[in-house]
Amino acid sequence: MKKLRALFLISAAACLFAQETTIRVDVRLVRIIATVKDAGGQLTGQLDKSNFTVTDNGAPQEIAVFERQTETPLSVAILIDNSGSTAKELKYEVDSVNRFARALMREGNPRDAAALYSFNWEVVKQQGFTRSPASIDHALRLLRGEAGTSLYDAVMLASRDIQDREGRKVLVVVTDGGDTVSRAGFDRAVEAAQLADAVIYPILVVPITNDAGRNVGGENALTTFAERTGGRVFAPTIGAAMDQAFDQILRDLRTQYLIGFYPHGVPLTKDRFHRLGVTVGRFGYTVSARSGYYGEAQENSPAPASAPDSRTIDETVRPKKPVPPAAKKGRGF
Repeated sequence: MKKLRALFLISAAACLFAQETTIRVDVRLVRIIATVKDAGGQLTGQLDKSNFTVTDNGAPQEIAVFERQTETPLSVAILIDNSGSTAKELKYEVDSVNRFARALMREGNPRDAAALYSFNWEVVKQQGFTRSPASIDHALRLLRGEAGTSLYDAVMLASRDIQDREGRKVLVVVTDGGDTVSRAGFDRAVEAAQLADAVIYPILVVPITNDAGRNVGGENALTTFAERTGGRVFAPTIGAAMDQAFDQILRDLRTQYLIGFYPHGVPLTKDRFHRLGVTVGRFGYTVSARSGYYGEAQENSPAPASAPDSRTIDETVRPKKPVPPAAKKGRGF
C-alpha cells in the first residue's frame, strides 16, 4: 500500500511538473531548394548532406531531409507579360516559352507539369497545370498585347495556385519592365512566393542594346524576387539569347538540392520573417537559396497570414481597365 501511495505521489509530481514546464517546438518542416556552383562557376549536383550548413536566425540547424533534385517532380508556373509594350516582341517570347515547355516535359520526372498565366491590366490563368506542351502552345498563340502590367498580382495568383502542389515549385516570369497597375504591393507578392516555397526566375526581356528607356525600378524588383526566393534573374535580348536563358533555367532545375529542417533553438524576434543561411564548406563554392521564411515571432507580434491575399482571387484578377485620357475627356471626366 505504501509503495502504491509513493508511486501515486511521484506520478502526481511528474504531472504537475509537466504542466508547469512549457517547451515550445515548431514542428513545421522548413524546405529549402538550393543550387550550388563550384569555384569555376559551374553547377554541381554531387554534394552530400555533410557538405551543407544551415542556420535559422543565426542558430545552427540539423538537416532532417536531404535530396538531390534530379528526380523530384517540378511544378513550373510560366508568367508571361502581354502588356502593350511587349506587342512587338511577343511572338519571339511565345516561341521561346513554347520551346522551354516542350523541353521541360521531354526531360526529368514524368510528373513534371507546367501552367501558363498572362498579365497586362489583368491576370489570366490561360492554362492550368498540364503535361501537354500542345495545350501550352495553344494558349500562347492566343495572347495579344494590351496596356498595363500587373506583375505583382500575377505572382500572387500563381503562388496561391502552386502552394499545395507536390515537389519543387517554380515561377518563371517573362517581362520587359516593372509593375504599373497591381492591387498587391511588392512585399505582399514576395511573401506569397515565400509562403508557397516557390523559387522565382525572372527573365527581363531587353529588346534594345542600350540603356535608353530601361525601367531600373522594375529591374531591381525582379532581382529582389530572385534573391529572396533562391532563383536568379536573366536579361536577354529576344531570339537566341532568350532561348539560352531558358536553357540555363532548365540546367538549374535539373541540378538542385532539397534541404529540410525542423526549427530548433531559434532566437525569436518581433519579425516573423526568419533569416536563413545556407553554406557549403568548400572553398569558392556559392549557394543560391531562399533568404528566409515566415514562422514564429515573439509574443504580441503580428500573426502570419493564412493565405497570400485576404481578398478573393479566382481564375482572373481584373482591376478596372485603364481608360485612355482621350476617352475620359469625351465622357466629361
